[in-house]
Parts: sequence; C-alpha cells; structure tokens
Amino acid sequence: MTSRKPAHLLLVDDDPGLLKLLGMRLVSEGYSVVTAESGQEGLKALGREKIDLVISDLRMDEMDGMQLFVEIQKLQPGMPVIILTAHGSIPDAVAATQQGVFSFLTKPVDKDALYKAIDDALEHSAPSVDEKWRESIVTRSPIMLRLLEQARMVAQSDVSLLINGQSGTGKEILAQAIHNASPRSKNAFIAINCGALPEQLLESELFGHARGAFTGAVSSREGLFQAAEGGTLFLDEIGDMPAPLQVKLLRVLQERKVRPLGSNRDIDINVRIISATHRDLPKAMERKEFREDLYYRLNVVNLKIPALAERAEDIPLLANHLLRQSADRHKPFVRAFSTDAMKRLMTAGWPGNVRQLVNVIEQCVALTSSPVISDALVEQALEGENTALPTFVEARNQFELNYLRKLLQITKGNVTHAARMAGRNRTEFYKLLSRHELEANDFKE
Repeated sequence: MTSRKPAHLLLVDDDPGLLKLLGMRLVSEGYSVVTAESGQEGLKALGREKIDLVISDLRMDEMDGMQLFVEIQKLQPGMPVIILTAHGSIPDAVAATQQGVFSFLTKPVDKDALYKAIDDALEHSAPSVDEKWRESIVTRSPIMLRLLEQARMVAQSDVSLLINGQSGTGKEILAQAIHNASPRSKNAFIAINCGALPEQLLESELFGHARGAFTGAVSSREGLFQAAEGGTLFLDEIGDMPAPLQVKLLRVLQERKVRPLGSNRDIDINVRIISATHRDLPKAMERKEFREDLYYRLNVVNLKIPALAERAEDIPLLANHLLRQSADRHKPFVRAFSTDAMKRLMTAGWPGNVRQLVNVIEQCVALTSSPVISDALVEQALEGENTALPTFVEARNQFELNYLRKLLQITKGNVTHAARMAGRNRTEFYKLLSRHELEANDFKE
C-alpha cells in the first residue's frame, strides 16, 4: 500500500461495479472511502461525515455530476470535486473547470492522473468547514492559502500587524479572521476608516472625549480604544490618518494608554492594533506624510493581500459562492452562470477586486429572470461598474487632485498664491501636492 496524505474521500457513481472497483483501488492507496450510488445519497453522506474530497461520475440519473457539484457547494463552499466521465470533451472539461470543478478526467482514468488530481485537490483546497475563524474567506489559491497560514500564526500573538492591499481586496475581512483565530476572539472587534472622517471627529472617535471638550460635547464619551478593551481595533486606511493623530497613536502604542479629548487623565488599555492601507507607506514617509517611527510600530508583521487578478483561480469559486448567497436572499431559482458568463468573469480586469465582483453578481441576480446568469447580463453589469460611484475616500482624493490642478493652472504654478487661495499655508500645500504627486513647476509658463 502506498503511503499518502490521510484523507476521507466520497465516491459517487450510479454503476455499483465501477464504484466498488474505484473504492478498492483508492483504499489500497491509503485513503479512507465512503461510496454513494446517486447524487442524493452522496449529499446525505456529505451531511453525515467529514469529507475532504468528492469524486463523482458526470452522467447519472436524476442528478448528474455537475448538478451534484452545485448542491455540494451550497452545503460546503470550497469542497473540492473531481468529475469523471466516459463521454468527455474539451468543451465539457472547460465548462466544468470554469464553474469551479477542481478537475475533469475521462474514463478509463489513468491511475497516476487520478492520484495526482487527488493530491493537488487536497493540497490546494480550502480548509475544512470547521475552521470557523476564516469562514468568510473563500479560496483555494496557493497564494491566499499561504497568507492565511501566516495569518493564523500571527493571530496567536499580540504584535501589531499591517495589512497591505488594493481597495476591495478584503483587508477588513482578513483582519476580522485574524481576530477570530486569536485568544481575543471572545471580545470586541471594532473597525474604523481613518480616511473617512474629519480630523477632530476621528480623534474623538478613537480617543473619546470629556464633557465640554468641544462645542456639542454635552457628556463624556469613551473612544474606540476603550470600547475594544480586551479585543482588536482595526485601523483601516491608516495612511490617510492626519499627522497630529499619528503622534497620538504613536504614544498609545508606546505606553498602552489613551487620554480622551479635554481630559487630564490617562486610561490604561488592553487592545491589539491591526492596521491596513492601500498606500505605499515607505513612499509616504519619504514625502514626510507618514511618521517613520509610527510605521515601524505598526508594521511589526506585514501581510500583503493579493489583488483578485493575482488569484484568478479563485474567481469561479468566489463567483459561485457569491451567487448562492445573493440568490438565497433575493431569487432562490437562480442556480448558475452560463459557460460564456463565467468565461467573461474570469477574463475581466477587476480593478475593484472582490468588492467589484460582489457588486457585479448582486446586479446580475437583481436583473435576471432566468435560473442561469447569461453572458450578456455579466457584460452589462461590468460596464455598469465602470461608471459606478467611487468610495468616499476615492471621491475625496479625486476632488483634491482636480482642485489642486485647477489652482496651479490659475496661478501658473505659483505655490504662494495657490496656497493663499486654498486657505492653507505653504507647508501644508506642499504636502498636498506631494500626496498627489504634483509638481508646481509643471504648471509654470
């Protein structure tokens, strides 16, 4: 008997003889096996036992292999499925893998090809469903699985953690998963976007305030550092935090104390800090927009979450998972994407990453009257996304860029004049130009 990675396999085939033969072969290779002679029996077995991988025949009565795959993904998203068929064709194989099937093999199956497909599926599949800590992260991408393994390890300590990634990649979801896997999981996880609030409001939200600290402060209020006591505080878009608050945050990290606005009393805190940004903070440090000492305090461990385009193998898995979620909420009769629709999803650019994929699928479900999402509907949704509203931070940054360009055009690159018109001093104005990578000299005649 060959020594292989321990795994519990579910075999589904309506031919009892072939089912028994394949089962004996896999048992001899060291796998434990449970068999089912129909799709319905297979689903029942999946509900009873902890299965690592499903191998199913394609052509079966009542429920074929692809229908079984769809039902399996409803029960256990990410469960790897290998489809076997005596009537295979290249279009069938392409369609199956685009829908998220891990592998599509033609009978009679070469044993080495089958064993390799099983080994690859077990290696690259999503962790078992009992790993509740990261249940919101659907993936079988090697780069994401490595990231999650790192995340699980760093979750066990209290070191500060910085997550880098483009907008829409799921930085907050990863931070939540790290909190879930940590000893702090029974306490609060609180998130705040540092670029979405004016400076004074952000300061009050983070640090709290005493009564009378400012106009309208009619009573004392604890800040998020206190509200997250014993848990995790997630500082999203930390690169957009105003400079004065960077100083206060550094003090919190050094002393583990906060002082509310308008108070003369320090309060001890016990909270883990996870921060995230889409910006290049080392470049921001060079431009004096982000404190170097704060960066090194926050960046004890760094995790880089990949763009959706860098984990394209996850697109079918994510798309089917999101389709099921949206359909369950709005239109339960919607079941799948057409082959061409899935092909379009897989070849799209996804500048908005997973957030954009979510929006596209929500729109498709909202507009379809068919159980199968068509290619035309996906195309329409993708075109609509190109004209969708940006986020608040993206809109503000674009406004600043356009405003600064207009000022420099009007003043012909005269920084003193432009700063005066903007109501800013020269130092602040130069920082704004630097943030948006504008050179005043480019506007001089």
